Amino acid sequence: MAGGADLGSGQFAAQRRKALAGRSGWAGLVHNRRIFAIAVFASLGGLLYGYNQGVFSGVLAMQSFKTRMASAVDHSGTKGWLVAILELGAWVGVLMTGYFADKLSRKYTIVLAVVVFCVGVIVQTAAKAPPSIYGGRFVTGLGVGSMSMAVPLYNAEIAPPEVRGSLVALQQLAITFGIMVSFWIDYGTNYIGGTGAHQHEAAWRIPLALQLVPAVILGAGILSMPFSPRWLVNQGRDDEALVVLSRARGLPPDSDLVQIEYLEIRAQYLFEKETSEAKFPQYQDGSFASNFKLGFYDYLSLLTNRNLFYRVAVGSLTMFFQQWTGVNAILYYAPSIFQSLSLTGNAISLLATGVVGIAMFLATIPAVLWVDQLGRKPVLVSGAFLMAGCHIIVAILTGLFHDTWASHVAAGWVACVFVWIFAIGFGYSWGPCAWILVAEIWPLSVRGKGLSIAASSNWMNNFIVGEVTPTMLEHLGFGTFVFFGAFSLLGGLFVLFLVPETKGLTLEEMDDVFGSSTGLAAADLERQAAIHRRLGLLEIAGSDEKKHSGSEEGTSVAKEA
Repeated sequence: MAGGADLGSGQFAAQRRKALAGRSGWAGLVHNRRIFAIAVFASLGGLLYGYNQGVFSGVLAMQSFKTRMASAVDHSGTKGWLVAILELGAWVGVLMTGYFADKLSRKYTIVLAVVVFCVGVIVQTAAKAPPSIYGGRFVTGLGVGSMSMAVPLYNAEIAPPEVRGSLVALQQLAITFGIMVSFWIDYGTNYIGGTGAHQHEAAWRIPLALQLVPAVILGAGILSMPFSPRWLVNQGRDDEALVVLSRARGLPPDSDLVQIEYLEIRAQYLFEKETSEAKFPQYQDGSFASNFKLGFYDYLSLLTNRNLFYRVAVGSLTMFFQQWTGVNAILYYAPSIFQSLSLTGNAISLLATGVVGIAMFLATIPAVLWVDQLGRKPVLVSGAFLMAGCHIIVAILTGLFHDTWASHVAAGWVACVFVWIFAIGFGYSWGPCAWILVAEIWPLSVRGKGLSIAASSNWMNNFIVGEVTPTMLEHLGFGTFVFFGAFSLLGGLFVLFLVPETKGLTLEEMDDVFGSSTGLAAADLERQAAIHRRLGLLEIAGSDEKKHSGSEEGTSVAKEA
């Protein structure tokens, strides 16, 4: 009974903070100028990621690029590697990011990722032969993968809790916006020197080089931003963390809101530290060997604990099915696909590709606004079935008319329209919602490691899809769409029957829906409640009558900690 009361007090502290913070969501971003600036900064990272994801599909279709890189582009196997090697680099970058983010700070990890990214972009832009494209795209992938985790991590930690959800939504919007922009830049530069044999190489070098613009802005901008208060607390720099929070909120350090947020960060740090001490007391000497073993056993627990393994399976398979819907096959090879659907001429195929970007961007807007009201499962299941239907219809039309598109132009345009509808289906469902789901299914004690496994699954499957799609299009023809349609259908059935609904669940309730017999999240919350009491967090949130005394106690405890 005492534990339950403590948990209730912990929830009351959060309620007190929310009451002090005021509005949330989009209104909260507009209301607080500092937080709005952070949201714009987050969207810049998403824009860079999305632009990079979309730009290469148009480049692959340009005549001057085909002429320069003929030995790689003319063969389906090497063409697949040309695309997929970036995803392989991103997979490596994701796995390295956790270490660097903790060691160097979130801020300097982003700077490092931007530097690596720019090196890769410069190598690609100046490329004279395929090896430079291969090497440049792998190096660029290292930066993309690192930023895909480090930028959202930094912004989530610098922003107050009441607008973090909106930041996630804005990030996904920015990704689809970047994809859309890249498609239309490709369409425009395709005309430099003409679209035929005399096309200038600037047609493909310029859209590649333009990646440097948002990258440099991101790298320079992050230097003017503060360190993450969470990272500062983890480094024992408590006074700096308190100053960062005070400036970000525009309130004095001793205000209730700043004190509650600060002590919540301190509580989370102590929670992770004490969880580690309780699980592995023999590895607490701070040596490299002990830290390595701590990380290893934390990852191992995700596989040996049945409840955690279920969550690993849900997270990893969700990302698996997200990629095998064929979305990146569409994004990377859209011009080639549209040409195969009778849209002859590179300009026309690039124009159709640009519509894919618009459709996906617009479809993401209602998703990020209403996913919390509709739930995760209905959105994911409906999107999967819609995408499966689009794939099957395109496969049927391709199977019937692939040899006679010229005399069945209307059928080709119908197939094109269903590719656009596919983009809408992905934009409102598996694009934003898959990431929301995999981020919220973990107990606090293993959230970072669990999410890193799910993210690595995303990039590895992204790599495989990019590698095999050209060969599939060449040898399977319409069977390629049947293949991706089948996996889209399987993804919908997987979510329908094997994934619990997570909308609005607390950590304790997450244990119940995942069938835990050990109460992982409940134990986490019990430990957190004890830490909250020790730091004086509950006294600060307790009542308006204790406001000043609570703040003084919290400040005192903070200095002692």
